[in-house]
Amino acid sequence: MLKKITAALVAMIGTIAFLTSSPAYAADADAGKQIFSANCAACHAGGRNAVNPAKTLQKGDLEQYGMFDATAIITQVTNGKGAMPAFSSKLDATQIENVAAYVLAQAENGWAK
Repeated sequence: MLKKITAALVAMIGTIAFLTSSPAYAADADAGKQIFSANCAACHAGGRNAVNPAKTLQKGDLEQYGMFDATAIITQVTNGKGAMPAFSSKLDATQIENVAAYVLAQAENGWAK
């Protein structure tokens, strides 16, 4: 009887953990490249930052500022911050997720062409 109760509790905890975990982003970095080129490259060409050169999209800078994370990038692109405008009225959630995937992939590869 105790084994059945324990098994049920383990199954219930596993189900709760699964249902409350953060969603995985199935973003498309290739689609993000086009969106980035059309909307972000004016200030962030090649992973640079024309407005604040200290805060580039290079992996080291993203890590330093807590931005080497899809959720953090999605939040910043959606809401804007400082001199960066919000893109929530221009891009939909999927497009923003794709941009985040592209930025992370490029940062990981050193923004190689």
